[in-house]
Amino acid sequence: MATPLDNSSRLVFSPLHRLQWEESQRKYVILYPEGMVELNLPAAEILKLCDGTRTLDVIVVELEQTFETSGLRDDILEMIESALENGWIRILS
Repeated sequence: MATPLDNSSRLVFSPLHRLQWEESQRKYVILYPEGMVELNLPAAEILKLCDGTRTLDVIVVELEQTFETSGLRDDILEMIESALENGWIRILS
């Protein structure tokens, strides 16, 4: 059974996937055995913070500080839920 996502969930990149800057593409990509996913900058910034030490709340606060804005929670949550569904990240229990 999957662990539910909540504000205190610590998120970590899946060991089956790798996030890296691809110079030839000039963007971040997710690499996995079956292929590659190109990311836009906001998605990459969210996923870079999924290092196993940060909670959902901390990720939101850090990104709102980085981009000097507020109200990003819904967009960040949407990206994280998509990444969880795709298996790019997982919730540490």
